[in-house]
Amino acid sequence: MELELRHLHSVCAIADAGSVTKAAAVLGVTQPALTAQLQRVERELGGQIFARDRHGVTPTPLGQFLLTRARGILLAVQELRYGAARHLPGERPAVCLGGIVGAVSVGLADRLSDLLPESDVRLHTEYSPQVLWELMLTGRLDAAALVDYPGFTLHVPAEIVVQEIATEPLFVAMSDQHRLAGEDEVSLADLATESWAITPADGAGWPDYFYTACQQAGFFPHVKYSVSDAVPVREIVATRRAVSPCQAVFPSGDGVVVKPLQGDPLSMRHLLACRRDSHLAAIFGPIARLAEEAYWAYASRRPDYQAWLRSHGLVTA
Repeated sequence: MELELRHLHSVCAIADAGSVTKAAAVLGVTQPALTAQLQRVERELGGQIFARDRHGVTPTPLGQFLLTRARGILLAVQELRYGAARHLPGERPAVCLGGIVGAVSVGLADRLSDLLPESDVRLHTEYSPQVLWELMLTGRLDAAALVDYPGFTLHVPAEIVVQEIATEPLFVAMSDQHRLAGEDEVSLADLATESWAITPADGAGWPDYFYTACQQAGFFPHVKYSVSDAVPVREIVATRRAVSPCQAVFPSGDGVVVKPLQGDPLSMRHLLACRRDSHLAAIFGPIARLAEEAYWAYASRRPDYQAWLRSHGLVTA
């Protein structure tokens, strides 16, 4: 069997959905048909693409390798189609924006569309900031909203301009029945004996950054679940199977509470990056301000984060 674009699209859909069943619904095919297609791809590549359990699927190292390249190939094909369309009469100039998965990127794309009404603003999201960075370096994206972590900051080449949008603390999500659920904040060391659910490597320093912080707190975390999607993470946490590091904007509710960590040992930077040879470089300052607006508009809907900001004497932008 030769790999085709539809196979790559199916593999990416499974990874994004977190399960074959959910991906089948998105793709409009039956679950057995999608499972059979996945098995054919695995036979062609000679290994397992996803580890499967009752909570869904997570990419294996082979799967991560395939997904990174599959997304690049699918984006290149998309660019080919868009590039051809730009040569048609009346086609608006395209602006290619990248961002990590989340409402911030969507908010920025909406604001950029308002700023550039004559342009066709297109948003490409990825789980991995490193993938977005590479797509921008190779000219496939004009700009990208990214993240990095202390000790794992991006090396910025001369052809890229970067501005910090916000620094966000990382909290911990736990069941509302957890022994520490009533505390205002939690020490990372107090969670040394817990089972953890974490998101997989993003190519930008996660989860190595988290492991380093745990070691500094005197323990190495017992990671029982590696899950890329927030929905199964929430279920795992709510049912008391594990706790999970999370962004400050991760919402409480449905059996989950989000707690700040004492001393703020974990944080992440939100960044906006742009190619200097992009037509967006001339208006990078206004675009960066739009990115800040998008971030704080999203953060303003998270009471736990707002309470933390007030406790630290900070105000939203």
